[in-house]
Amino acid sequence: MLDPRFGSPKTFGQILDHTFSLSKAKFKDFFLMMLIFLGPVYLLQAIIEMAMGVQFVREFSSMGGLFESFLYDYEDTAFTATDIATVIASMMSIFTAPLAFASILIAINHMRVGEEYQLSAVVKQAISRYGGLLGSTILFLIMVMTILFTTVFIVSIFTVTLSLANLITGILIGILLFIGLFIGAGLLFTRWGFYFSTVVFREGMPGFTRSWRLTKGRTWTLFGIYFVFMIIISTINFALGSTFGVLLGNSVLYSMIQNVVYLVTLTLFTVGYAVMFFDLKIRHDADDLKEMIDQYDE
Repeated sequence: MLDPRFGSPKTFGQILDHTFSLSKAKFKDFFLMMLIFLGPVYLLQAIIEMAMGVQFVREFSSMGGLFESFLYDYEDTAFTATDIATVIASMMSIFTAPLAFASILIAINHMRVGEEYQLSAVVKQAISRYGGLLGSTILFLIMVMTILFTTVFIVSIFTVTLSLANLITGILIGILLFIGLFIGAGLLFTRWGFYFSTVVFREGMPGFTRSWRLTKGRTWTLFGIYFVFMIIISTINFALGSTFGVLLGNSVLYSMIQNVVYLVTLTLFTVGYAVMFFDLKIRHDADDLKEMIDQYDE
C-alpha cells in the first residue's frame, strides 16, 4: 500500500519537510548504508595520511600555538600528504558511492510502498545493479567535465579578450557570463541528474532520456531545491570544519571528523534526491494516465 506521504505531488517546501522527516526517522539506517560503502575508503585515506607522516592528533603547547598552527595550515598552499590522500579517496569513492546512494533509494522505495526492508537485502539489491550504475555515473561525469571545461575555456578566452580592450567592461561581462554558465549548467545537469534513480529501478539505461522527460516543467523548482541543499550542506561542512580545524589542525583525526560530517550531509542530500525522484514519478505517472484517458475519450 502506497504511503500517503508519497501519494501526491509536493511543493518546494513540502519536499524539504519530507526530506528532513525521513532523514530523522531513519537516519541510523541511511547513515549505515553510507558507512558500509564509503567508510572503508575514508579508513584507507587515514592510513595513507599516517603512512605519509601526518600526525593522528596535532599537539599544541598553548592556545596561542593552536591558532598559529591553524593559520599556518591555511597559509601553506603546498600540495600536502593530506591532499594526496584526499584525491585518492575521491577517486575511489566514484566506484563505491553509487552503491551507497542506490541502497538508500531502494530502502526509501520500500517505505514508499509500505514494505519493511532488511539492510542486507537492500545492499544486495544495490549490488545487483552495480554495473549499470557505475557505467552511467562515469558517462555522466565525463559529460559534466567536458561541458564545464569547454564552456569555462570559451568564457575565459572571451573575458580576457574583452579585458584587453576595456578592463572594467571585460571583468563585469566575465562575471555575468560565469553566473550564466553556473545557472545554465545547473539547469542542464538537473534535467539529466535523475538518470541514477532511473537505472536503480531499471526504468532505462543510461537513463538520461527518462530523466529529461521526468523533469519537464519542474527544472527551475528542482534546481532551486538543489541550491538550498548546497547552501545547507556547505554551511554545515564549513562551520564544523572550521571549528574542528582550529582545535585539531591538519591532523588525521581532523580528516576523519570531516569525512563523518560529509557523510551525514551526503546522507541528507541523498534522501532529498529520493524524495524529488518519487515526486517526479507521481507527477509523470499522473500525466501519463491523464493522456491515456484523453486519448480514450477521443
